Amino acid sequence: MPFVNIKTPEAALTAAQKSEIGHRVTELMVDYFSEAARPHTMVLIEEVADGGYYRADEVFIVPEAHRAAAGRRGFASGT
Repeated sequence: MPFVNIKTPEAALTAAQKSEIGHRVTELMVDYFSEAARPHTMVLIEEVADGGYYRADEVFIVPEAHRAAAGRRGFASGT
């Protein structure tokens, strides 16, 4: 059973983006392992709360301008 665990900063992705990632990662596993892997593939997207994510030896907090919100694409679109 393929299992993929993706961790992102809290509020960096919308529900629609998480859904798209789940579908695309599943397709990747099917492409690699075969169609037989589809019903057994699990994709877990975990959000790490502000203060629990470190980058370059500093606490990382998602800037307000990059938080996912209705009508905004967050980090995935580069906005």
